[in-house]
Amino acid sequence: MTALPPRFDITRTQIEQVVAVFYARIRQHPELGPIFGNHVTDWPSHEAKIARFWANAILYERSYDGNPMQAHMAAGDVQAHHFTPWLALFEDVVSEVLPEQSAQAFSAFAHRIGRGLRMGVSDLRAPGGGVPSLH
Repeated sequence: MTALPPRFDITRTQIEQVVAVFYARIRQHPELGPIFGNHVTDWPSHEAKIARFWANAILYERSYDGNPMQAHMAAGDVQAHHFTPWLALFEDVVSEVLPEQSAQAFSAFAHRIGRGLRMGVSDLRAPGGGVPSLH
């Protein structure tokens, strides 16, 4: 069986670097830092798990076994509006860490995933039987 090519030009090491820089900044972020701090007790382990998530999603590695939608919905204090600063911070990090084309591709992919998570979190908070939010 032939391995699938990566979604875009990036290495596992670059993914790990993005994750490390991103979470260093998350911990300092006035709004997002406390939310992550409520849930992450072992930062190195969390960062390794998130690097596995991205490596699975981009490089088609099969080392991640979590469910991001379930984790964000179960957190309880993650709101739809939190994804805007999360994605802005992510864009800043990939733009600083990666070559331009890889940064653009990673940012676009993160926005696609972020939209799905935002909708899931938003729908969870919607009144029962309501119409899901599509923005």
